[in-house]
Amino acid sequence: MAEVSSISRVGRSEPFELQVARGQIAFHKTNFKFGFNPDIDDALETVWAEGGLYSYLSAATILKVSSSSTADDEGSTGAETVQLYGLDADYNEINEIVTLDGQTAVNTTNEFLRINRMIIRSAGSGESNAGVIYAGTGTVTSGVPANKYATIAIGDGQTLMALWTVPAGYTAYLFQTDISAACTTSNKLLNVRIVARPFGEVFQVKDKFGMGVGGETVTQLYQYPLKFEEKTDLEVRAIGDAGSANIQVSAGLDILYIKNEIPTY
Repeated sequence: MAEVSSISRVGRSEPFELQVARGQIAFHKTNFKFGFNPDIDDALETVWAEGGLYSYLSAATILKVSSSSTADDEGSTGAETVQLYGLDADYNEINEIVTLDGQTAVNTTNEFLRINRMIIRSAGSGESNAGVIYAGTGTVTSGVPANKYATIAIGDGQTLMALWTVPAGYTAYLFQTDISAACTTSNKLLNVRIVARPFGEVFQVKDKFGMGVGGETVTQLYQYPLKFEEKTDLEVRAIGDAGSANIQVSAGLDILYIKNEIPTY
């Protein structure tokens, strides 16, 4: 069945954002990048499910995909297939589907320089991943690789990682940032940073929030969206004020990215 045409094509009004989401504005793409970190203390961490400060691949490489549970296996009760989204050696967007084999690592066909997201595409009777799903490199022990570049927490069905790299040939615009934090202990403080690393440079703070922790949420709208050139690494990081802060942090980035040049055919 053909997709219903936008009403704006017959002279009526329809929001630009909806048209982009429907794929009706050529060379424009959206990306809601969101992450969660369950336990931030007094060391700077990336907002992603694995915790700690994220480490980037220095060269495109085959990734090993595995699970901490033997149930994440084709024909078993857990996750059966997972789709990886990322960038190749030239920063072009790539993706592929991998069939899981429990704690035994399965190699990707593509070489990834960046891994931006993983999504469970099929599962057995458990309807989700029974263990933590990993994409990484190095020695894999009981399904856990030595170097982790993407993880899906048990039952989440997809990665929760507030980091993303602008693909080659595109410019990205950050329209909104959402941060929320919660803690069982009162009087805790949290510092959150939006950082960006332009290609060939170092990470730079682009926005910064100080938050009292108690179920607080901060929404930052950018009237003039923040602009990021191709191949820029974009990330949300946070740090608490105590070694036993135990702060849960979630972050979301609303991004529009637009092709720099219109292809000629």
